[in-house]
Parts: sequence; structure tokens; C-alpha cells
Amino acid sequence: MPPGPVVSRPAQDGLAWFGDTLARRPVEVVDVLAEPEALARPGWWALVGEFQGGVRAWRFDEVVRAPRSPSAGGAPRWSGPAPGAWSSSLDRDGYTAAVAAVRERIRAGDVYQANLCRVLAAPLADEPDAQALAAVLDAGNPAPYAGGVHVPGGGADGVWVVTASPELFLRLEDGVVTSGPIKGTAATVAGLGNKDRAENVMITDLVRNDLQHVCEPGTVEVTRLLGVERHPGLVHLVSTVQGRLAAGVRGERLWGPLLDATYPPGSVSGAPKSSALRIIAALEPVARGPYCGAVGWVHVAPDGRTRAELAVGIRTFWWTQGVLRFGTGAGITWGSDPAAEWAETELKAARLVALASGQGTLAR
Repeated sequence: MPPGPVVSRPAQDGLAWFGDTLARRPVEVVDVLAEPEALARPGWWALVGEFQGGVRAWRFDEVVRAPRSPSAGGAPRWSGPAPGAWSSSLDRDGYTAAVAAVRERIRAGDVYQANLCRVLAAPLADEPDAQALAAVLDAGNPAPYAGGVHVPGGGADGVWVVTASPELFLRLEDGVVTSGPIKGTAATVAGLGNKDRAENVMITDLVRNDLQHVCEPGTVEVTRLLGVERHPGLVHLVSTVQGRLAAGVRGERLWGPLLDATYPPGSVSGAPKSSALRIIAALEPVARGPYCGAVGWVHVAPDGRTRAELAVGIRTFWWTQGVLRFGTGAGITWGSDPAAEWAETELKAARLVALASGQGTLAR
């Protein structure tokens, strides 16, 4: 008989929190893409996926109800980088040139839309307290899919991610899978234009097509199109797509097919997804990490019933090797104006980076 999978055991003082759920004491971590059947094992899992492909999940031994803000219980005060310490993987000229390059690829017929991102980084030498940052964000920028996972130690077992994501990637409930792609951003509702609506419709169609690969024929539908959602400092256009999972996409056969069909999220890739991913790889100078990946939780009951809620990893901070990072980006279409797209990345980053810098302002 072949040996079973090697179970890695992370640091016991790790934590994860989403909504009113607080999990303590991770007892194993798995590579979900290599071993997707592991997520059929009963328990509560926190999942973090990187945009470029790595997806890990930690099973926690203790799960309790707790106040939404993880600061309850005495988390230390957050001490982040200075406002002027942030640098960007693409400066204004570099980003606007990349927008122009995407438009040329659209003109050539290679792609309809590509999400173009940059990563902000600031040195923060000692491993910071993730719960303290989460409390700051929860107070200053509450978000529907806020949460975090902090397992100290780095390497294959460790993780440090805090998200204030407003976007639903995948929700599983009673065999129904739901996704809520966001495309279209402005400071006010009046600022949303035809480009924003076209952007949203293209990605909604992509998500609908992704879900058709794993759902019963005829069950995938768009239940909301171009809905307006207000978040601190900006507004988004949000659509909702859902379908009933096919009979064979359950249990040990759930996460492999589902992630094959949907990952990375379409709203932060582009359409067609394969072409957009090639363009992103050519134009973005640094890896996105968990930004634009997935962050959330999976619960498997003893009888195998699975519930899950995974956010798209936008408005997300991550720390590794002495550096705190935060990503920001915009969807590029033929109707994009390079200067306006740069301004959109500034809008998305300004409030959250200021909070992480002690109410400072975003350095240019």
C-alpha cells in the first residue's frame, strides 16, 4: 500500500478570523492544488491562495464565536510603516505605459480586457501583529469579507494575510455556488460610466462561463447585473452569478474541478482569461502573491456537507521577509484612459494604505 500524504504541522499559536468566527491552533496545512481531496476532511479550514497559483489551507483545532473586531481580547496597538516608506512596483509613467500596451493587445484582438496591477511595499522588519492591523482596518474601512490568517514562522507552513476585501469569489451553500464579481469603480455613483458597465458585463460573462464547467446544465444564472455597492471612499459595480454544482462535483471531487474552472478569479485576470494571464505576466514586474488570489474559510461537517466563503484577495495586506505589501489595480479595456486608470489604482489604495500608516497619506 502506498504511503499516505505527509501532513505538515504549523505553529500552534496561529490564528484565523472571518466575520464572527475566530479559529486557533492550526493542526495541519495542505497544498490544495496538489491534494484537493484533503478539503473533504471534516473540520474548519482557512484558505489563502496566491494569484500565480499556490493555494494552501490550514485546518484549525479550536473554532469559537467572537466579536467581529479581532482587537477584542487585547490585541496590541498597530505600528505600521511611515507614510513615506511605501514604494510601488510600477510608478505613474510605468503604469500608464503598461495600460497603453494592454490597449494595443486589445486592438490586435488578443484580449478584450486585462486587469493591470501594481504592488506597494514598505519595510517592516519584525513580524507584526496581524490582528492589530485587522482592528485598524475594521474600524476605518469595514468590509463584508474582512478577515485574516496569521500562522507565524514563514516558509511552507506560515502565512500573514489581512484582508478588507469587498468582493466574493466563491460561496458554497447547500450545493449552490455563488460568485460576485466587481468591475467598475469610481469615487461616486455619478462617476461610473459606460466603460465601467462594459467592463463588468464582460467579466460577468466570463464568470458565468467558468461556473458552467462545474454546474448542472441550465442552472447557472446571473441573479444581479450591474448592482451598485457603496464602500468607504468609493463605489463599485457588482454582479452576482450562481449555479447548482453538478452531482459529480462533491466530496473529494469538489475542490479540484472547482478551482480548475474558476481560479484565479476572473475579475482580477481578464477576458479571455488565458490571454489576460499571459499579458499580466509580461507587463507586471513583481508577483502579486495573495493579492488577487483567494482568502477565506471552508467548513466540512462530519457528514461531508461543505460550506465555504472565499473572497477575492483585493484590498489585502501581506507580510513576508521584513516587508509589508499591498496591491492595487484596474481593469483595462479599449475605452481605458491611462491617466484615469492610474487614478483608479490610487483611489483604491489611498484609504487603506493611510490606515496602515497611522492615518498618513499615500506616497506617490
